[in-house]
Amino acid sequence: MAVKEFAAIYKEELLGNVVPFWLRHSRDAEFGGFLTSLDRQGKVYDTDKHVWLQGRQVWTFAMLYDQVEPRQEWLDMAVCGAEFLKKFGHDDEGKCYFSLTREGRPLVQPYNIFSDCFATMGYGMLAKCLPDSGYAELAEKTYWSILSRTENPKGIYNKLYPGTRPMKNLALPMILCNLSLGLEHVIGTATLESMTEKLVDEILTVFYNEELGLVLENVQPDGSFCDSFEGRLINPGHSIEAMWFLIDLGVRLNRPEVVGRAVTILLRTLEYAWDQEFGGIFYFLDVKKKPLLQLEWDQKLWWVHVETLVALAKAYRYSDNPRCKQWFETVHEYTWSHFRDPAFGEWFGYLNRRGELLSPLKGGKWKGCFHLPRALFQVASALSDARG
Repeated sequence: MAVKEFAAIYKEELLGNVVPFWLRHSRDAEFGGFLTSLDRQGKVYDTDKHVWLQGRQVWTFAMLYDQVEPRQEWLDMAVCGAEFLKKFGHDDEGKCYFSLTREGRPLVQPYNIFSDCFATMGYGMLAKCLPDSGYAELAEKTYWSILSRTENPKGIYNKLYPGTRPMKNLALPMILCNLSLGLEHVIGTATLESMTEKLVDEILTVFYNEELGLVLENVQPDGSFCDSFEGRLINPGHSIEAMWFLIDLGVRLNRPEVVGRAVTILLRTLEYAWDQEFGGIFYFLDVKKKPLLQLEWDQKLWWVHVETLVALAKAYRYSDNPRCKQWFETVHEYTWSHFRDPAFGEWFGYLNRRGELLSPLKGGKWKGCFHLPRALFQVASALSDARG
């Protein structure tokens, strides 16, 4: 299939299948926000509202309005979620709760800084659509709150004993790369450049292990390897997603060496993590091939595969390596044939190692309206502008 044909089917899947599913089923017309626990057919099976999924869905519909087409129904969806978040999502200190009841009462304390990150993403993208709405100020305030907590993101909810085995996790610097780039219109170019210079260096020199040729999920503060369950852990989905964040930053900051390194690491990670027996990408791996604590280590998850498609599409666009297109076609074939639901719309999220369905849900505590629509948009955009 030609590159432009891939771009067309990704755009059609986004606008003709995935976005309509969430428009039909997820808006809470009674209390505001979104109902994201949806079964295969889109019926609500639980009404709790997880703040990071609320923020992600605000971002998705605001992004569609800003970058695809200014449809009023998309803007209305984004505002519905943002107003709910603004009213109920923050505690008295401005930190984001992890989850709320349907009506907006707090359920789980603000222990997870990623709730704040995705709320900020949502506010920031909506500020592009409604510049005088106050969302830019809310995004900036929450962004600086996040940065003030990076040394101890969980705060008083941190269960680790201090000092015995200090570890740094990849998730926060990788999301701060993407978040900072998406908030340039809010935080300014100078802040973007100063923030991301440190973050890019941290990912490529602290978390990337040159000897292994892989990005570690957890390292000691100086970047050294820790021979423990956490230290040996590879999360291929995170590693690969981080690489397309770095490709975007390398392009934006005119740093082609960052793009080149990201493409190299992406391909190494994919080759390492691909299941040669059943196809697909493993969820977790141990760099020393020891048993993993994560019993779901060999499952195949939707977000890992669609983020890999984004990374490969961008790598193909910005590099001359023919393996990018070859791998894109391989991952595309596996992903579309295993996760897509032609009967009821949207995609499944969870498969066993053999590629058999583990759960028919379309949304839950961890899966919502974000990874898939973002990936479909990103792939369509990257390949629309690619050669070939």
